[in-house]
Amino acid sequence: MRILLIHQYFLEDNDGGGSRWNEMSRIWTEAGHEVVVLAGMVHYMGHRPEHYRGQYFYQYTNRDGIQVIRCHVSESYNKSFLGRLWAYFSFTFSSILGGIRHARGKYDIIVVTSPPLFVGITAVALSWWKRTPFLFEIRDLWPESAIDTGVLTNPWIIRFAYWFESFVYRKAKLINVLTPAFRQTLLTKKGVPAHKIIFIPNAADFTLSEEVMQQFDCCQFRREHGLEGKFVVTYVGAHGVANHLVQVLDTAELLHDTNALFLLIGDGMQKKELQLDAQRRGLTNVRFVDSVPKREVFKYILASDLGASVLKKVDTFKTVYSNKTFDYFSCKKPVLMAIDGASRELVEEAQAGTFVEPEIPEDFAEKVRFYMSNPELIVQQGQNGYRYARTYFDRDVLARKYLEYIKQI
Repeated sequence: MRILLIHQYFLEDNDGGGSRWNEMSRIWTEAGHEVVVLAGMVHYMGHRPEHYRGQYFYQYTNRDGIQVIRCHVSESYNKSFLGRLWAYFSFTFSSILGGIRHARGKYDIIVVTSPPLFVGITAVALSWWKRTPFLFEIRDLWPESAIDTGVLTNPWIIRFAYWFESFVYRKAKLINVLTPAFRQTLLTKKGVPAHKIIFIPNAADFTLSEEVMQQFDCCQFRREHGLEGKFVVTYVGAHGVANHLVQVLDTAELLHDTNALFLLIGDGMQKKELQLDAQRRGLTNVRFVDSVPKREVFKYILASDLGASVLKKVDTFKTVYSNKTFDYFSCKKPVLMAIDGASRELVEEAQAGTFVEPEIPEDFAEKVRFYMSNPELIVQQGQNGYRYARTYFDRDVLARKYLEYIKQI
């Protein structure tokens, strides 16, 4: 098959961040299919590579043999809400043009993954232009998540977003959801017929984790990075409004009398503010690490005692699976799950961690102290998570199942 993927935040080869579609595209390509990607020039954490400056389109083939067409995104992305909104629409316009001018030829299917929701405009336009059906993937309930976190407040934009969401759902041949809670919301609140909805969730990349584990020297890594004698709790992901990482700083402050060290790996709109806050408080047990490639992320996780999944306490986030949780599972690390709802149920079902009351640092600190006193539980729960993910959330297995759904279209 020939597949056109529309993904504003498709990663560069050595970028840190959510790599779901880089891995999915690699597996599909290895299975003999051709994948062409329309992607943006700005990473979802806000930075733009220097070689894209002054470019409107930039084409190349990545290390997995996938043709990537980078399309213009406004540099106002990190300046304000209106700047981010304009960045979304600038990609919409440039990706439509890029799809017409550069992603030429016939395609069997167009796959579009959101957020942002507005990539649906590109999908509808190119579906009509190329006379090709499209599959719409929901990685986050939008506009609900933007409303609940206070990012989206304008009533006119909210009204348009809900109308457009419904319009895209009607036009899509299939809709993929990443959690059972998403499916329930679409059925009961959005009026989407059941036959349109499929479920291919986030998953663990065992291909990479197994390779890293075979060659990894944990003691040496901990020595080189100043982690010896520390009880390391690692968070990997965005540092934005939705993540509310101030609760990690609050927890670190409560644990100043212990050897706990919190590693915050990634980037985002609030990172500088968090760094200043940690400096003001004199938190020597919090360390910020810039975004690193997935291979390096796994090394940090393997050198840690626990992984942390953290989001702001809002109802919409009760419907999500935190994608970093699967990285912790694949590296045999228990998860401190500071997200209620679907993510909590996932960890408790797997017996691979413990729930932390979101935005209650006292509970967070108590759970860390509990694991410090029970090292045998860390090993046991790490193994539990690994086995559970192997059984139900293996990326390779799910990518091939995804292909079977696409073939039906």
